[in-house]
Amino acid sequence: MRFASHLLFAVLACGVLSMAPRASPAAERTVPITIKGGHETDPKDGGRPVVLVAAGLGVKPEVFREAFRGVTPARNGRPTGEQARQNKAALLKVLGPHGITNDRLDEVSDYYRYRPQDGELWTHKDAKAHAVVVDGKVTKIVLDEPGAGYSSPPTATIQGMNGVRLAVSLSFGKDLKTNGSIRKIELAGPEKTAR
Repeated sequence: MRFASHLLFAVLACGVLSMAPRASPAAERTVPITIKGGHETDPKDGGRPVVLVAAGLGVKPEVFREAFRGVTPARNGRPTGEQARQNKAALLKVLGPHGITNDRLDEVSDYYRYRPQDGELWTHKDAKAHAVVVDGKVTKIVLDEPGAGYSSPPTATIQGMNGVRLAVSLSFGKDLKTNGSIRKIELAGPEKTAR
């Protein structure tokens, strides 16, 4: 009888324990990241996205700047045929020794050609990202679309989490469709929670 009562007590205890409330898993949510800007150019480049053009050609920006010093921009609209030939010769004089052909120079130059006076921007693609937030704390940054055509690191902010600072790094290369893309977005400071 004593054994039966112990057995009954054990069964009841298990039933009571199984009915106890369990701790709920941490609430995970995804929060959009707003990405703005990233199309600034060096003041000495006169609005030209030199970092993108140089990367597309496979040279350092300083090399392209040196080549461009020999160019005489047309004052009113398009250059004459002779001006265009002289400018091309000046560019290739510096860029040719780096293995850059006339065709490649045309391809890259045309890809990034734009008219700022008409409100245009060179060929680019916007990046997209989101943050994974658990119990108000950022646990991961996910880059959904790296974009392309960024000439400077854009500003990235997590919606509703103004206290969280993010750092953006870019990737440059000869593939024009990925040149100037976002390589990484990461937390920039110790603060990882919403305010």
